[in-house]
Amino acid sequence: MRLLFTLTASLALSFYGFAQEQDIVTGKVLNAANDLPLESVHIVNLNQVKGTTSSEDGDFELPATVNDTLYFSYLGFRTIKVRVTNDWLKYGVVKVKMTELGIALEEVVVKPIQLTGYLEIDVKNIPIYENYRYSISGLDASYEGGNTSPSAATKLIGAIFNPADALYNQFGAKPRQMKKLRQMKDDDEIRNLLKSKYDRQTLAAVLQITNVEIDEILARCNYSKSFMRSANDLQILDALSGCYEEFRVLKR
Repeated sequence: MRLLFTLTASLALSFYGFAQEQDIVTGKVLNAANDLPLESVHIVNLNQVKGTTSSEDGDFELPATVNDTLYFSYLGFRTIKVRVTNDWLKYGVVKVKMTELGIALEEVVVKPIQLTGYLEIDVKNIPIYENYRYSISGLDASYEGGNTSPSAATKLIGAIFNPADALYNQFGAKPRQMKKLRQMKDDDEIRNLLKSKYDRQTLAAVLQITNVEIDEILARCNYSKSFMRSANDLQILDALSGCYEEFRVLKR
């Protein structure tokens, strides 16, 4: 009897370990033009909101289950989505090939500030950016100041007297996607990925919204155009998250 119990327990543990192994997909990212490995490709599981990057040899591994969608992005290459299949989990490493983008760069003209040497005149010629971020000790959130950012009172009045605010069209219509904001904020790998990105493609893919909708949300949350132009994807993520939390409070 004891032998039967031990054998059953061993089989159960073996099966459990096997199932656990299948929760991790492995692969290699290659350049489709020459089959050379691509290093530091950003890979995000859109379903589980988990992220990683490829190694020097193009190798990666990521938690995933059948039918999860992996999102691959790399500067200068076309982004792709790959569905996790039973065969992938069963047979192991899969080669993912990415195609380079042909990008025509426009001419950029840099205009230096002309200084006269007279302080009173030169001070007037130097542009002043009045939008800035400030924080309050003890609070996690930071806020934007400047002429284009309405006061808190104006913001609150607008929310009270405009219950059909456009924020509901974004957040209220996609509550499941917006909940992924918290998951993204809690995943260190994804936060590290977003620090070096400025295209918002990963954010748009995970949240299933467009770049235009991201701008609309930030504008409704009183973020300036200068912030939207200069912020990296991690800053955009934190801004969207803060805006979503405010929406949740107002909705109650």
